[in-house]
Amino acid sequence: MIIRKLFKFENAHIVRGCSSIKCRSSIHGHSYRVELLFESNFLDNGQMVYDFGLMKQNMKDIIDGFDHAITIWSGDDKEYITDMKKHSARWVEVPLSPSAEQFSRIFFVLIDRLLKLTSTVNGEREVKLHSVIVHETATGYAEAFKEDAYSDIMGKIDLNEILFSLEIQNSWQDSKLFEKIKNGENFINPKSV
Repeated sequence: MIIRKLFKFENAHIVRGCSSIKCRSSIHGHSYRVELLFESNFLDNGQMVYDFGLMKQNMKDIIDGFDHAITIWSGDDKEYITDMKKHSARWVEVPLSPSAEQFSRIFFVLIDRLLKLTSTVNGEREVKLHSVIVHETATGYAEAFKEDAYSDIMGKIDLNEILFSLEIQNSWQDSKLFEKIKNGENFINPKSV
């Protein structure tokens, strides 16, 4: 069975190297929708694959980290990177150009890692991240699967190369959330949310 949870965020970026002049040369924003699709052949004690309420914690915080922020490619011009960080309290630096395709891969790696580090307490079994869909516009989206997310051909995603501004980290329920994910610390789902 597959279940889906939808999240939304507003974000600005530049996608260098794309064919659209506006997209590659001007900061612009989108109202993104992110769909996380989970799968399991089992149901928990509440007859669910995974309680949607549990996703409103750390998973939501990670995605909300991109909300009202600018996403910066670490391979961009150094002066541009410095200026964006200087003039925006909310920024995320990523090792790949922030296209919808790369967003879907980055979110897959982040949420997959978080899910694997989370201990469940309500009988959830073999819950896996099936795919991540990132809608950049009302008519266009990218969907990443495990083989896409971990493909070196599409660009390696090293969590140590993703940086969240202090403003973003301080907005999370746990300001050390991303450090804990990178360090492989375990999370325990609460018995009730």
